[in-house]
Amino acid sequence: MTFQNTLQFAQQLDAKDELKNYRDEFIFPQHNGKDVIYFTGNSLGLQPKRTKHYVDEVMNDWANMAVEGHFYAEKPWWDYHERFAYPLGKLMGAKPSEITVMNTLTVNLHLLMVSFYRPTKTRYKIICEEKAFPSDQYMFQTQLNFRGYKIEDALVEIKRREGEHNIRLEDIVAKINEVGDELALVLIGGVNYYTGQVFDMKAITDAGHKVGAIVGFDLAHAAGNIKLELHDWNVDFASWCSYKYMNSGPGNASGCFIHERHHTNKDLARFGGWWAQNKERRFKMDPQFDPIIGADGWQVSNLPILSLAPYLASVEMFAEVGMDKLIKKRDQITAYLEFILHEIDAAIDGTEFEIITPSNQEERACQLSVFLHGQGRSLFEYLMKNGVITDWREPNVIRFAPVPFYCSYEDMYEFGQILKKGISNR
Repeated sequence: MTFQNTLQFAQQLDAKDELKNYRDEFIFPQHNGKDVIYFTGNSLGLQPKRTKHYVDEVMNDWANMAVEGHFYAEKPWWDYHERFAYPLGKLMGAKPSEITVMNTLTVNLHLLMVSFYRPTKTRYKIICEEKAFPSDQYMFQTQLNFRGYKIEDALVEIKRREGEHNIRLEDIVAKINEVGDELALVLIGGVNYYTGQVFDMKAITDAGHKVGAIVGFDLAHAAGNIKLELHDWNVDFASWCSYKYMNSGPGNASGCFIHERHHTNKDLARFGGWWAQNKERRFKMDPQFDPIIGADGWQVSNLPILSLAPYLASVEMFAEVGMDKLIKKRDQITAYLEFILHEIDAAIDGTEFEIITPSNQEERACQLSVFLHGQGRSLFEYLMKNGVITDWREPNVIRFAPVPFYCSYEDMYEFGQILKKGISNR
C-alpha cells in the first residue's frame, strides 16, 4: 500500500478497519477534552469498559455469599482460573492443559527455574540476551547467587555486533553451540523490551535442545502481540504478564506455559502448595503432595480472583477477535507510523530519527523504538504535555506502541502533526 501523510487518508484507513469498533471498548485518559494518543500499551494497556462488570460480579458475589462464593458464585472461585485454559491456549499456541494463571511474572519465572534450571557439575550455564529487561537480569543474578555460582562464570549474554542495535539469530545459535555441553538453560525474552525485536523462538528452541539444554521464554512483550505456537515449537516453559497488550490492569496476574512432556515427570523439582494439589482430593487435606497433572500442578496458592476478573474480561475480548485480525492491523498501523516518522524526518532540517526496531516485519511487532539523534528528552516531554502518552528509555530512545485494539490511523496522523510542531518549536 502507498501511504499518504494526510488526515483524509488516515480517516479512510480507519473507515476500512474491521477492528474500529473495538476502540469504543476502551477508556482513554483525556487531554483538553480529547482522547490522548496512547502509545504505551507495551507498558500498561488501557482499561476495557467491560472490565468493571467482571470485577463488580466478584464484588457482588463476595458481598452476597461471602465464603460460599468459592462454590456457588456464577463463576465459582475455586475453579475460576480454569476459564483461562482454552482461550489463553489458543492465544499462546498451547493445549489447555499446558496453561495456567498465577502470581506475577518474575515470581513465576523464579518458580519455573526451580523446575527447569537444574545445574550439574558440568552443565550449569544460562544464556540470555544482552540488555534483557532488568527484572530478568536481577532474577538470573539472584538465582545464581543462591545456588553458589559466580555470575561471570555461569551467565552468558548474547551481544549485539558493534554498531548494530539488534541481535542476529545466527549469533544466538552460534553462542548456544559454543557453550554446548555446559549449557543448562536458555531463557530470553520473546520480544526485546528495548528495541522491539521479535526473536525466532522455534529456531532458538531447536538449537538449545540440540545441545541438551532446556529452553524457556519471558513473553511479557509477546503475549497478545505476536503469533505464538509454544506447543509446536517445543518450548519447555514460558511466562508472561497480562497488563501490557492484554489490558488486565496494573501489576496483574501472570500466565504460564509448561509443555505437556513435563507434566508427569516426577523427577522435576517444584515448590508446591495447596492449589496445585490433586483437585479431587484437595479438600481431603492429605499430608502427601500429589500435584495436578498439567500446568495447574505448578500453582502454589489459591488464586486472587479480584485480579483474575479483569484478565478474564480481556482474554474473552481476544477470543472474540482472534490474533490473526489483530496482527493484520498491527502490521499495517505500525508501517503507517513508520512512514509518518520518516516523512517528518525528511521534511525538517536538523532531525534524524533512527528506528532501531527491525524493519523486517517478521522481526518486529507492535513497537517502534526511535533513537533521537539531535533531539532529546525535551521532545518527549513536549509530546507528553500535548496529549501523546509515550515512553522514554535512556539514553535517548522513545518507544511507540500503536496497539491495534484501540489505536487509530488518525492517531498516527495527529501524532505526526504534534511531533512536527515539537521539533519546529525547539
